[in-house]
Amino acid sequence: MSEPSVDTSPAETPVADLSYEQARDELVALVARIESGQVPLEEAMALWERGEELAAHCQTKLDAAQETLDRATDRDEGVAPSQDRSTQDEPSEGTEDASD
Repeated sequence: MSEPSVDTSPAETPVADLSYEQARDELVALVARIESGQVPLEEAMALWERGEELAAHCQTKLDAAQETLDRATDRDEGVAPSQDRSTQDEPSEGTEDASD
């Protein structure tokens, strides 16, 4: 008995309903299928569009996870939640290196 084939055509499942792992795995499969060169142009374009949606979904999930980690770290370090972590390591105005 042969193994079931993996459907790499645009799935019926809405992207928003996929977990990060499901979206990532589908994206990897889509990229492999497109890169194989064995896909007709019309299908490749549909796969590309689905891939764009999957990539954006994955990025959103990663951003949310990073924000959760940042909040937890801020809480552990006693940093106010409203303070932007991305500016914590940047020099204040007027303290830039004068050797420029």
